[in-house]
Amino acid sequence: MTDCEKARSELEEYLHNELCAEDVADIRDHMAHCDDCESEHHVGVVMMEAVQRACKETAPEDLRAQVLAKLRAIQSTH
Repeated sequence: MTDCEKARSELEEYLHNELCAEDVADIRDHMAHCDDCESEHHVGVVMMEAVQRACKETAPEDLRAQVLAKLRAIQSTH
């Protein structure tokens, strides 16, 4: 397995701090010298931040009420 393959295969775990210190050091060192893998890392960070922001958002109360009413209507017919 090449350094790029290893870095990319472990990127998800790296982003979530789920790797041992040795693997983290290897990936950091590799990304410091590989623009392609550093770009992949950047994309992963941006995506992770977008998902985290989306999970914090809540629907407006009127929309929530409409959805719940529709669900109740569907449930009552089944």
